[in-house]
Amino acid sequence: MKLRFTPLWLALATIAGIAIGYFYSATYAGRQLNFTGSGSDKLNFLMQIIDGNYVDTVDMAQVVEDAMPEILAELDPHSSYIPASEAKASTEDLDGHFSGIGIRFTVNKDTVNVMNVIKGGPSERVGILPGDRIIAANDSSLIGKDNSEIMKRLRGKKGTPVRLSVVRQGQSKPLVLTVVRGDVPVETVDAYFMLDKNTGYISIESFGMNTYPEMLTALARLNVEGMKNLVVDLRGNRGGYMQTAIIMANEFLPARQLVVYTEGLHSPREDYATDGHGSFQQLPIIVLIDEGSASASEIFAGAIQDNDRGTIIGRRSFGKGLVQQPMEFKDGSIVRLTIARYYTPSGRCIQKPYTPGHGEDYENDLIMRYERGEFFSADSIHQEGPEYKTRIGRTVYGGGGIMPDIFIPEDTALYTSYYREAAYRGLLLQFAFEFNDQHRAQLSKLKSAAEMERWLLGQNLLECFAQYGESHGLQRRNLMLKRSAPLFERSLIANIIYDASDQEHRLQYLCKQDPAILRALQIMEAGTSVPTLADSHAE
Repeated sequence: MKLRFTPLWLALATIAGIAIGYFYSATYAGRQLNFTGSGSDKLNFLMQIIDGNYVDTVDMAQVVEDAMPEILAELDPHSSYIPASEAKASTEDLDGHFSGIGIRFTVNKDTVNVMNVIKGGPSERVGILPGDRIIAANDSSLIGKDNSEIMKRLRGKKGTPVRLSVVRQGQSKPLVLTVVRGDVPVETVDAYFMLDKNTGYISIESFGMNTYPEMLTALARLNVEGMKNLVVDLRGNRGGYMQTAIIMANEFLPARQLVVYTEGLHSPREDYATDGHGSFQQLPIIVLIDEGSASASEIFAGAIQDNDRGTIIGRRSFGKGLVQQPMEFKDGSIVRLTIARYYTPSGRCIQKPYTPGHGEDYENDLIMRYERGEFFSADSIHQEGPEYKTRIGRTVYGGGGIMPDIFIPEDTALYTSYYREAAYRGLLLQFAFEFNDQHRAQLSKLKSAAEMERWLLGQNLLECFAQYGESHGLQRRNLMLKRSAPLFERSLIANIIYDASDQEHRLQYLCKQDPAILRALQIMEAGTSVPTLADSHAE
């Protein structure tokens, strides 16, 4: 009889145990964390504990938003989180266009000053002019706002109107103009022209969706002008889309040559090689890089260098060899997660060393390079990474950016504390804008960089700036002004030309005295842009 009731007693005991366990779990949850499981389980459990037990009301959604960047920062310096509110803006520069009013502006004395109006754009159609001041958008003041807030007010969905209050010289009252936002192109090939009768020049600001067709357009037009050599300027180019760099390198490399390969723990090796359809496989090429050249720039330069296709000139590049994959959440926010490393054709990963969770040290690396004297002497650069060999056997190094074949130091011979203070306080830029604003009528009649330079050389800019600096709290120092005179003149003229015209005219002026450009022209003249085994050590 007792044996017959044994299953019943066992069932009742099990039910009682579950009930007691549930009671204690509900009563003492959050007081004891005898919890085992994976890290993700612990994180989810922590969120539940905070939500159910914290002393005050908590915005759990904001806690998660704040935690995401901190978690990713513990992985590597380039994995990142982009909130939904910033996701669209984060890709606009690389996507090739955005929706806005079609102006280039600067903020001077807390006011939005129109520098250029994009031809055929929304602002040109309603009559906005260079020199106009935009003081309000849809009755909201723009005075004293920072760049990000101003762009947020001026950009918007295509087809939507924005009512602008515009102050114009010669008008007693602000004009009220309604601009209908439209697509505004973002050009990543920001300049191209002939350096001399044989050598073309292309400056690439980043590697976006439209950079490849922009480059082809530039090359076609330079071809018409008689281009027989090419200089590609990637200085300051922070990168962009890896695939763009690959198809651009394909234009200059013969068939079946490796451009780059990627590999990670969960990403099997994937090779990217040329297809032999490039139209410029025989064109002599030189690539300019510096400490600001990163990511896709290093892929392009690495492919040219490791395949011994052309000469790399400048200073050691940034050193980013990690591949990020964007992953979108349902709310529109994005995680850019590092999923692989990329390797140049010789097998080197040029990612510079980093310690997870120490992003500040990583960001300060360029400052440390400067303090070590690396910008001024190739001997100050310590290549501690492993050695690799290019296609013909030249030695290159991994683990810290791409070292150029020919090193060009930063020239500090003309630097003085007077010049540094003027530049640091932004007075050179402010003076250039105000000078341009006062002489807009004269400058608008000058159609080339050479014409603007000739006119500006007759305007006594150094004395004008010295007086301007004094009126803005910069003590005049005549000896230093004299010593730094060529540097002041170069900077002031370049900035005024840029404000009055565009980046292409600015670079046309600067390239005439650029040491890297001058060295490139010497190499092209000598016909030695293709490296040999004797070039295995940087100059």
